[in-house]
Amino acid sequence: MAGAVDLSALKSRADASARGGNQQPAANGEAGAAPPAGGSVIDVTEATFQAEVVERSMQVPVVVDLWATWCGPCKQLSPVLERLAEEAGGSWVLAKIDVDANPRIAQLFQVQSVPTVIAIAGGQPVEAFAGAQPEPQIRQWINSLLDALRDQLPGIGQAEAAAGGAAPAEQEEDPRFTAAEEALERGDYAAAEAAYQQILEAEPANELAKAALSQVRFSARAESADPSAVERADAAPDDLDAQLAAADAEVAVQRVEEAFDRLVRTVKRTSGDDRNRVREHLVEMFELFPEGDERVTAARRALASALF
Repeated sequence: MAGAVDLSALKSRADASARGGNQQPAANGEAGAAPPAGGSVIDVTEATFQAEVVERSMQVPVVVDLWATWCGPCKQLSPVLERLAEEAGGSWVLAKIDVDANPRIAQLFQVQSVPTVIAIAGGQPVEAFAGAQPEPQIRQWINSLLDALRDQLPGIGQAEAAAGGAAPAEQEEDPRFTAAEEALERGDYAAAEAAYQQILEAEPANELAKAALSQVRFSARAESADPSAVERADAAPDDLDAQLAAADAEVAVQRVEEAFDRLVRTVKRTSGDDRNRVREHLVEMFELFPEGDERVTAARRALASALF
């Protein structure tokens, strides 16, 4: 996403708002300038976006959490981000933005669904992801972000030094996960799937590998998803492939309950190998979401009822 979003329009509006309120505009992001005062977790509006996000990002990364009160996955993701931000001791800042109350920010970032998380550094977006993710993956994403930006943003090192001296010691990377992640970065889903599968064969209880495997399989299917899959599935309820493809398409656009309901209904009207195929597809989808997700809990109950 680097360079893909022009923040100048929103910055101008924020400047105008600040001047209208007889406030002094924030510093212009010059190297060495102190970031605005504040905690590691802040609520941001259109009026405060420049000072709290753009200016702070000249010193430390600002992770923008775009959320909404009606969004179930947001309620899973936001507490994880808040906890990690507090643990970080100021080496990065979490900026929480309610998209309903601040629609121009959502439009600026071309947000298609919530939650969406965007990392801002030097006034520009540099990394992003959408949807609730497992905490280990979020922690790894943030650590990679800090490693990549530590030499460019002086506030990272300053915060780390204040928290305990030097930068935190890096955990030794598991070469098996590294190989899988490299394959995923190349877009080689088959190789990534094989790597995670190999980990699970050796360690069946490895939850991180299990969650990653589900993510890889879903990403491969979603990338080739047919936009008309839902329409085709609704027109042909007995077409098993169409129902599975439609469920993938619905999850990809955060219509999670609809996808789960579709597959539970398909389980009810199938039997034998077909029923088992749908059940396995649905159970694998459950792995895409954090433990305790209310939608997964409800769908598990519905699936058990459909099976028994």
